[in-house]
Amino acid sequence: MTQPEIAAERLEIPADWETFQELADERRWTDGLPVVPPTVERVAAMLELVGADATSSLGPVPPGGGQATLERVAASAVMAGCKPEWFPVVVAAMRAMLKPGFNLLGIQATTHPAAPLIVVSGPVARAIGVHGGSGAFGPGFRANATIGRAIRLALINIGHGHPGHGDRSTQGSPAKFSYCVAENVEETPWPEFHVSRGFAPEQSVVTVIGAEAPHNVNDHENTEAAGLLGVVADTLLGLGNNNWYMAHHDRSEIAVFLGPEHAKQIAAHGWSREDVQEFIFSKVVRTIADLKIGGMWQMKDWSPQMLALSDDDAATVPIVRRVEDVFVLVAGGPGKHSLVMPTFGITEAQSELVDWPPVGLSA
Repeated sequence: MTQPEIAAERLEIPADWETFQELADERRWTDGLPVVPPTVERVAAMLELVGADATSSLGPVPPGGGQATLERVAASAVMAGCKPEWFPVVVAAMRAMLKPGFNLLGIQATTHPAAPLIVVSGPVARAIGVHGGSGAFGPGFRANATIGRAIRLALINIGHGHPGHGDRSTQGSPAKFSYCVAENVEETPWPEFHVSRGFAPEQSVVTVIGAEAPHNVNDHENTEAAGLLGVVADTLLGLGNNNWYMAHHDRSEIAVFLGPEHAKQIAAHGWSREDVQEFIFSKVVRTIADLKIGGMWQMKDWSPQMLALSDDDAATVPIVRRVEDVFVLVAGGPGKHSLVMPTFGITEAQSELVDWPPVGLSA
C-alpha cells in the first residue's frame, strides 16, 4: 500500500439532480449515464463497511496516476449506484487490478478494446446478488451493473482514463461501461471458479481478467463433448486476437464461459474442467505461416520466444502458453450458447479475497 495522502476534495454541489448532472457532464465525471451525487453522507456510508482510514490509498491508478484512496473509490461507488454493502467487492476488485501482473496501464492506454472483467465468487456473490444466470452479462441486475460501473468510474475519474485521452481504445467496447458477473453455481457441474484458483469454497474472492467483450458460441448440433468443444475452439481461432502474438508471453490468457446446457452436456461424458482446458489448449493452435498473414506479426518482438520461431512457417503456436491459462467458467441460463473472451494478451488475471462479511454486517 502506498503512503496515505490528503482527503478527496470537497465541493459545494447543486441541490437539484439536473443541475448536478450538467456539472458532472461538463467536468467529465461520468461514463455518459446519470450519476448519483457523492455526498459526504453517502460516501461515509460506504466507508463504514471497510473499517479503514478514508485517506489510505490502494495505489496509483494509471494512466494518470491518481491515488485510489478509499474515499475516492467510495465516491465512484456512490456515483455508480452501489449499495454500501457491495463496497468491499469494489475495493477487492481495485486491489486486484492494481497488482503489477494485471498490467492496468496497458489495458487502460491500449488501442485494444480490453476491459477489466470482474468475476465474483464464493458466499459474497450469493449474499449480495451478483447474477450468474440468464442474461448474466446483460442488463437488469443492479449488483453486476453498479459494481462494474464503480470500477469504470474509478478508472475514469481517478486514473484519468477518458475515452480518447488516457483510454486510447480505437472503438471502445460495451464492456467498458460495466463488466461484472458471477458463475451460475446452481447449474455448474464443477467446483466454483475460485476453487480452481486455489481458494477454499467458503472464501469470497474477486478475480479480474483483462478481457474483450464476449464472443458468442452457438452449437445446437453436437451431442459429444469433443464436438461441442471443437466449435468453442474454432471460435477462438480468428487471427485478430491479441493472444496469438502473445502466445509465448508469460501473461497471455483466454476465458471460456460455458452455458449451463453446454457444460452439463460436456460433464455428462465424464469431462472435468481440467479436461476442457486441455482440449481447448490442444486445439486452438495456428502455424507461424498463419500468423504472418496479418494481425500483429510485425509486433512479435514483444514476445522473444516468437522470434525464435519466426523463420519456421510450419511451427505451431497455441493461443496461450499454459493449459491453466484457459479459464473455464459456467454462466447463463437455458439455451445452447456459450461465450469466449480473448484478452489484451499482456495481462495476468489477479484474484483478491473480499473482506466478507464486513464489520457491522452479518453474513
